Amino acid sequence: MTPLSTGDPESIGGYTLLGRLGAGGMGVVYLGVSASGRQVAVKLVHGPYAQEEEFRTRFRQEIAAARRVSGAFTAPVLDADPDADRPWMATLYVPGRNLAEAVEKDGPLNQRELRALGLGLTEALRDIHRAGLVHRDLKPRNVLMTEDGPRVIDFGISRASDNQNLTTTGRMIGTPPFMSPEQLAAPRDVTPASDVFSLGSLLVFAAVGTGPFDADSPYITGYQVVHGTPDLGGVPEALLGIVERCLDKDPAARPELTDIHRMLQALPESDVTGSPKAGQSAESRRRPADRSAAATSAGAATGTATGTGTATGSGRRRRARMLLTGLGALLAVTALCVGVGVFVSDADATATAKTTAKATARAASLPDGWRPWRTELRYDVKGVPLDYNSPGCVAEGSALFCGGTGATVTKVDAASGRTLWRTGTRPQGAQPIGVRDGLVYVYEDPDDNTRRVVALDATTGHRRWQRDINKSEAAVLYDGGLLTLSPDYSSFVAYGPSGKELWQAPSLDEYCTPSVLGGVPYALCSQGTEPGQAPVGLMRLGPGSLTETATLPKKAEALGTVGGQPLFLAPQTAKDVYEAGYERPYNALLRVSSETGQVRRVPLARPLTGAATLVDGVVYFVRSDGSVTAVSADSGRQLWQKVTDVESLSAPAVSATYERVYFSNRFGRLLALDSRTGAEVWRTSALADPGDNAQSYPPRVLLVKDAIVAMSGDTAFSRSPDGPT
Repeated sequence: MTPLSTGDPESIGGYTLLGRLGAGGMGVVYLGVSASGRQVAVKLVHGPYAQEEEFRTRFRQEIAAARRVSGAFTAPVLDADPDADRPWMATLYVPGRNLAEAVEKDGPLNQRELRALGLGLTEALRDIHRAGLVHRDLKPRNVLMTEDGPRVIDFGISRASDNQNLTTTGRMIGTPPFMSPEQLAAPRDVTPASDVFSLGSLLVFAAVGTGPFDADSPYITGYQVVHGTPDLGGVPEALLGIVERCLDKDPAARPELTDIHRMLQALPESDVTGSPKAGQSAESRRRPADRSAAATSAGAATGTATGTGTATGSGRRRRARMLLTGLGALLAVTALCVGVGVFVSDADATATAKTTAKATARAASLPDGWRPWRTELRYDVKGVPLDYNSPGCVAEGSALFCGGTGATVTKVDAASGRTLWRTGTRPQGAQPIGVRDGLVYVYEDPDDNTRRVVALDATTGHRRWQRDINKSEAAVLYDGGLLTLSPDYSSFVAYGPSGKELWQAPSLDEYCTPSVLGGVPYALCSQGTEPGQAPVGLMRLGPGSLTETATLPKKAEALGTVGGQPLFLAPQTAKDVYEAGYERPYNALLRVSSETGQVRRVPLARPLTGAATLVDGVVYFVRSDGSVTAVSADSGRQLWQKVTDVESLSAPAVSATYERVYFSNRFGRLLALDSRTGAEVWRTSALADPGDNAQSYPPRVLLVKDAIVAMSGDTAFSRSPDGPT
């Protein structure tokens, strides 16, 4: 501990600060004491991060996750305030050196200490995994060596605060010598097996003093983790089999924590270190030949190795360039490269330049008189708040019809952002149902027991007609009119543009909801009182009829149509999971023949998670952590995957003209990806002060011609498809 510095606070959240325990890229850790005398470790976020709402959201989520972890081998969260001017978190203070300091001062651990360390770490990881978390940064500095066993820390905000040189636009992703291959390949998409790999690397470090993949450069280290053979020289023979299984490149082949715990318990409780791997010692560890080759290749590619003009020398240089280009691509994709374009080949650079020139030369089709704009959709009215937490806009021509706070719907000029009219006096926070044939369809809740669909004149905002509908189920537009469920759940009712009832169809004595696939009205029904309790029946609706077309698996998700055939997602598992942040995996697409009802299963290459959206024959899976995967709706083939650091992304909006996929996030940051490759084209900064509802309202983005319109909280705004200038 060091004394407090000038500018350090004297207290945080009622805890008196005694000194500094450490500092990192994201904040400072202080030793504090409560009024009752309990010592705590207080982590205070650096000022610049405190100004980022995205960071605050991440911090808030990680505090909630960390609080779910409890166990003898972790440091529990005692107090926190993510909404303070500078967010902070207090954990139980655990006196003791970290594993890196212990090994540096006292040397590698003996077999008895290794056994105790391994048992403690497996129990800590068990508690973390049971809470639905993956640590992602299990390394020597995150393991405290205490008198009663190891403690795992920093599975939250500071998980990589001492690794500033490896960032994703400033976001820490891990520590390469102790990361798993899949974490390097897809850092946002890891499972508990990733922590098992890190445990193996950490045990090697504790036994020998260096990691199994250590190299002079973090980039070579990352390559070794993914492709190289671990250096296990000096590891006690009794521990070797456990470590080798933990370090398997295939996550599915690694042992479960219960198996590791059992194997460690079987080790002798002896202080004898044991025989290291034959022919090697901790003092003289040799790197495998393939690692030397990688280092040589690195030197050749960067010009530090010499070469002749012979074919052999030229071949070696070409091979070296290929290796480092592949390595650079791997690390760039996984956000290990500090800058963009590291290790990019000349051909790639040329292609990128051509694409950029093509996009720049393209003339945008924008609403007449368009300019960038921002409009607040907040309007103070009297009335009992009724917030559905789902505002948004729909477009028709050069006009937007938006639900916000304080009005049922607001018409906005898409060229200037000017409010043309607004209607409704009860704050709803609901997106309009849609706009068609000069009518805007919106919800209205005059009281807590009644819900209506209201048709408004799109030009004037005047009410044309209204009908009572079911309080729970959505109304949807189909090719012939508006489909609703009756207030008493007994029938489906279709209305025409004039408000005239077109037809009714009986409902079933089970859970049914209206749906439209390819403009055709359907009902999705399943036995029980809630969705997902039983297989889904796809029912075709028409005047007086409800006809079963097909039966789909429990918790199947409707996407739309492909080639006129309804398309669904098939879940890998239909079990009910009540955990915050859980994303159900899907492993196949289901295509339903409208004529025969036959269901054709199209397997995905691997299970995918995230919110799925079908656009122009492509299914986009968007995860909450910012990763996007594009899959062909016809073949199920993965077209591309992009790991971004922009969390809480909207559903995509796709521009065929620009060949781009656009997203917005909760804080108004826009992201443009190449629709063919997934490469990032551009991004914008977050909006300044998007409003109080940015964290609770879902982000949305749509196109009006080529102009991008997005919604963040109560704020709608429009930007050029050419990106920031």
